[in-house]
Amino acid sequence: MMLFLPSLLSGLTTGTLSYWLVILILIVNFIFIMALIFMERADPRSTISWILVLILVPIIGFIVYLFIGQTVYRSHQFKLKKKDDDKLLATKNEIIGLLKTKEKDKSDEDIEIYQMSEAFMKAGGSFYTEENAVELFTEGEKKFKRMFDDLRKAEKFIHIEYYIIRNDKLSNEFMDILIEKVKAGVEVRLMIDAVGNNKGPKKKLVEFQKAGGEFTTFHKTITVLLSPKKNNRNHRKIAVIDGIVGYVGGFNIGDEYLGKGPLGYWRDSAVRVEGIGVYTMNLRFMMDWEYASHKELPLDKKYYPPILPEKTWTEKMQLISGGPDTIRNPIQTEYLKLINAAKKSIYIHTPYLIPDTTIRDALILAGYSGVDVRIIIPDKPDHPFVYWAGLAFAGQLIKDGSVRVYNYNRGFVHSKTMVVDGKYCSVGSANFDERSLKLNFETNAVVYSEKIGTEMIDAFMDDLKYCTEYTEEMYDKRSLWLRFKMGISRLAAGLL
Repeated sequence: MMLFLPSLLSGLTTGTLSYWLVILILIVNFIFIMALIFMERADPRSTISWILVLILVPIIGFIVYLFIGQTVYRSHQFKLKKKDDDKLLATKNEIIGLLKTKEKDKSDEDIEIYQMSEAFMKAGGSFYTEENAVELFTEGEKKFKRMFDDLRKAEKFIHIEYYIIRNDKLSNEFMDILIEKVKAGVEVRLMIDAVGNNKGPKKKLVEFQKAGGEFTTFHKTITVLLSPKKNNRNHRKIAVIDGIVGYVGGFNIGDEYLGKGPLGYWRDSAVRVEGIGVYTMNLRFMMDWEYASHKELPLDKKYYPPILPEKTWTEKMQLISGGPDTIRNPIQTEYLKLINAAKKSIYIHTPYLIPDTTIRDALILAGYSGVDVRIIIPDKPDHPFVYWAGLAFAGQLIKDGSVRVYNYNRGFVHSKTMVVDGKYCSVGSANFDERSLKLNFETNAVVYSEKIGTEMIDAFMDDLKYCTEYTEEMYDKRSLWLRFKMGISRLAAGLL
């Protein structure tokens, strides 16, 4: 850092205020570097990246670190959230009377599923549930039609938690339904991420609240502007209707998710659930709602109505949520466990492919073991730096032929899914990137189902018709300019 003192201090005399201000900033900068090494970051790659930034651009780097890098305040705040969540979870479980697998004779496959679900639960996931009905959606038109029909049928309450709700035709139809249900006496609670709400339906939200609907943002706008929590987005997408129907997936709410935006055709995924699994979705919403709104929801059984599963409801599922309020992110555990369990195939959709070292190595090892590992990513960026970083990491994965990566040419792939051996299925909001595994609040549904697995594989194989394989030859022939962009993007990814 001393190498940069002459240029920083040139033109300043020792008696000026500016001189001592620069000295103070350099001292604080040095303290931050020491804190980074000894206190804040366990990931060596992240530590080295930030040290380089703080040394090379000490003043700008110091300011950037204050805004997006430092973790002491953030980790303290989210530890408090975790304590509140744990208390709420314990209390509400008494009411729900949940929820473990009944002891009975199990097949080898049942035992494998149960062991997997136990691992997820111990890592911080929800309870494992049986006797659910699960419906898979891979296109926005069908998903939103089904969801809007369910919303119109609501009789008691609606709980909605989304990252983004746009101000467009689809979003206004959605808000009109919520306003109509509030006026009909249905309890409606709506929570949107503060950043995701930036271009939201402001007039409709005012009308919704005037009608009696409850609304909050996950972190207030002023908090987002002035605290490190601005880097921690609530990226979850959850809808619960009357406690008997629930939705989880990757779709936000807006016309672009119907394929009507600048990126064209939109490939995404979501699941609709009926059964006891909806309880876990509602519990997730209630924990987030009480944190965001500072309002306690009454411990009322109406939010967890008796569900008498039909004989045809045989799907097994589990909700996995992760975020900066967890010691070890349960979604990272989910992804690692599913990859390591694979014997035949792993098929992944993700718009952002920036895996950490453990997931990258697990995918490569699975490929070495003879598992068919294929990943579909976009062929165009919605966030350029993330896209270029994804191409760099794709290059690492395909280098020895153990993993195959495909660029989706039909439009934009936003789906966040993994299907393993045609029976372990993950559908949700979490990307295969370090933002989803470190910074954001995310939720996936893990469905243990050959039926859903077959549907997901069929959809994946159909998507391959619209893909170009990203080969080692293509990676090696990158232009110098693209290599530079990918290198910078990888460094930026290391700052998370």
